[in-house]
Amino acid sequence: MLGKTYDSQVCSIARSLELVGERWSLLIIRDALFAGVTRFGDFQHNLGIASNVLASRLESFVASGIMDRDGAADYVLTPKGHDLAVALIALTEWGDEWASSVEPPILYRHSRCDGAVHAAAACESCGVVPADEIGVRIGPGMPPEYLAARRGGARAKA
Repeated sequence: MLGKTYDSQVCSIARSLELVGERWSLLIIRDALFAGVTRFGDFQHNLGIASNVLASRLESFVASGIMDRDGAADYVLTPKGHDLAVALIALTEWGDEWASSVEPPILYRHSRCDGAVHAAAACESCGVVPADEIGVRIGPGMPPEYLAARRGGARAKA
């Protein structure tokens, strides 16, 4: 069985997966974000998830600051939880394009004007950029010894 941590990785994706990478996690957050679900029983009913698994996930979200308890039965997203919306929209769009043979079951809309909402990589100078034009640079949090031990493809620029 895979562990829950990625201690050997120096990567914000790995740190994010430690919090929301479990099989049910993003579906719970999806229901909270986009369907307004807050009650334990409603999450369980909508997802068909075992109560012990759901309880564990909700407790971990509260412990990590993604959700707060509101009374005895409600779980509400914090700003940290709400900030996962863009990641979920990006996964939805990727799934619509590459993992489905039917039309999208969900369309994201701006609540004020009803315009379509999309996740996009954007350059602060140029605006939206295609994935094949995105590069990386080493950030200030990268330990030199970690980078020196890596193998494989092109290395990020320092």
